Formats: sequence, C-alpha cells, structure tokens
Amino acid sequence: MANAAEAAKGPMSGVRKAAVLLISMPPELSARLLAQLPRHDVELVATEIARMETVDSELRDRIFKEFYNLNVGQKFIDEGGLEHARRLLLKTLPEADAKAAIHTLEVSVRPAPFKFLERAEMENLLTFIQDEHPQTIALIMAHLRPEQAAVLLSGLPRGRKQVEVMTRLAKLDQISPEVIHSVEEALRRKLSDVITQQYSKSGGVNMAAKVLTSVKSQVEKGIMELLEEEDPDLAKSIQDNMFVFEDLLRIDDRGVQTLLREVSNDDLALALRTASEELKAHIFKNMSARAADMIQQDMEYAGPVRVSDVEAAQHNVIEVVRRLQADNTITISGRGESDAYV
Repeated sequence: MANAAEAAKGPMSGVRKAAVLLISMPPELSARLLAQLPRHDVELVATEIARMETVDSELRDRIFKEFYNLNVGQKFIDEGGLEHARRLLLKTLPEADAKAAIHTLEVSVRPAPFKFLERAEMENLLTFIQDEHPQTIALIMAHLRPEQAAVLLSGLPRGRKQVEVMTRLAKLDQISPEVIHSVEEALRRKLSDVITQQYSKSGGVNMAAKVLTSVKSQVEKGIMELLEEEDPDLAKSIQDNMFVFEDLLRIDDRGVQTLLREVSNDDLALALRTASEELKAHIFKNMSARAADMIQQDMEYAGPVRVSDVEAAQHNVIEVVRRLQADNTITISGRGESDAYV
C-alpha cells in the first residue's frame, strides 16, 4: 500500500483528496458523509482509503485548507455568482490559494458541452442533424449518453453514413473549446423552437463501442461489416471494447452452458484467474460439480501464471462468444432490444 504522504509529491485526484479528508475525520462523521455519496463514488473512495496506511500531517492540513477555501468560495457564489466569488476570494485568501479555489470552482460550475440536449427528444434532434457533416454528428454524439447516441445512429441513413459517423466518433480526440462552442451554438439556434471550454476529450473507441452496444444487433452487424471492409484495425479496436471477459455475466445460464461446450478446460482455468467471484460463481453453477472442482483445483495448484497468458485465454473465450453470437446460438443481454434465444 502506498503511504498517503507520497501524494504530496504531485497532483492529486479528487478521489484521493476525499479519501485523505475522510481518514482524518472521526469514523462516525466519515460514515455519515460516505452515506450521502452515490454507490459508485463510495466504492472509489473506499478503495483509495484501503490503499493508504497513514496520512501525513502536512498533506492532511493542505487538504483541509483546500476544502475550507472551496467552501468559502461556494458561499460567495451562492451570495452573488462566480464573478462575486472571484473578487472576494482574491481579497480574502493568499493569491495562490485564491487562484486554485477559483479554478476549481470555475470547472465545477461550467455547464458541460451540449448539456441543453438532455431536454431534447432524440427523434427531434435527428431531424435537425441527419444532413449535417458526419464529423459534426460524431461530435454531438460524443457528448450524449450512449443510449441517446444510439437513437441518433439508428436513425441515420443505413450503410455508408452510419459507418462514416462511427469512424469519426471512434477517432475523435482533443477538440478545441472554440469548435465545440461553435457547433453547440449553431445547434442551439436550430433547436430553439423545440426546446425552451476547456479542451474536451470526446468520443474515442470506447464511446463508439458503447453506442454500438446500445443499438439493435442487426444495426450493429451492418455497421461493423462495412467498417471491417473500410478500416479493419479500427473495427477490431471497437469490437474489442464492445465485449470484455467480465461481460460473460450478461449471458444467461443456457448460453453459458452452450459456451462451455466450446471452450477448453485449459483456457477456462487460465481465463478465470483474474475474474470476479461473481463471474466465477456464474460459470461454476453451469458446470457439473466434478468439472467445476477440477477447474478450481487447476487454478489453485497451477502456481503463478503470466498476465499475458491469462489475457490470451480470455481472448480465446471471447472469440468463441463472438462466434456463437454471430450464429445466433447465444444472445448477450443489454443489446438495445428484447432478448431472443434460438
């Protein structure tokens, strides 16, 4: 475990700062604060706390000071807005502390790009953007939730237009705030009758994979087939992100049983080495007691194995899943449509 004092050597994440803050408080107060957080945030902070053995007093004091400054700044914002807070912070705090607090507050109150689209019906939005350049559509989709972007993708003309948009979405990287603002304002004007920044890392292969995972399987299949013809490497990168080994949990018992008939015990024993306990239980309950016991013994007595070997075994299993899915032998849940089995 890393000592928390090491964090003083460089920039700290918000999660780590929260962990330092909570460790420094009485346990009952920390518990009350954690109870107010979303489950995902609780898990992140709890994991960070578990990694810390001690909290350096200098680091603790710095975090408490930063926390106090931000609270003061938030109070000033509530009283008269960000500009009011900026003026008062510069008057009441040392210059370096004031600038740090102002920067953090500016980031926290700045609306996310295209946030106004949260109130828009995706069908209405599609009407306005389907004739836009694929790059513009990809930029807009990158700032939507995956299920919203999936509606837009499914509504575009099938074939070339869909593939071009997904290609550009997958290749999006750093977009200047001026470009984002320009597209955002143009779209806002177009939608004015329908619904009354810093650099942004948008899109990417992961976002493209999430969108394709949310559309119906026949739409995804058509797009991937064309994409494989035009850009095989990009198609493979997207496909690799669409299904990871832990997603075996999304296959029901009947599908897992079908899968296990196609996978070697050697690959399975290796692949499960880094799997969650939940996934292991899901696999073992679909095997005979004798077969499950043999796999568990192999895992227990095999000794250390290379991570690359585990990843290779998991890849082999995933390839079998893809083949069975392509043959409609198994169906993976969460595909944007009702599950059907044949």
